[in-house]
Amino acid sequence: MTEHQIVAILKEARASIPVKELCHKYGIGNSIFYKWREKYGGMETSDTKRLKELEAENRKLKQMFVELSLKSQLQEEIIKKR
Repeated sequence: MTEHQIVAILKEARASIPVKELCHKYGIGNSIFYKWREKYGGMETSDTKRLKELEAENRKLKQMFVELSLKSQLQEEIIKKR
């Protein structure tokens, strides 16, 4: 399911539709619903786009950190060998 669909399901739950009924309707387990609520609770569909952008940026930054750390370690090894 897309983030937009998940947010729509959570909106239904906020509109007092029982969780059990929603889970049956969409073919999901209770644990999945509560995981979604933990991650997307209180969001609007427009917020999901920003969340995806932030997650992509976070992945990029983590990759940059790994690459720079590796480069730094290699440089230290080269310096030690001299």
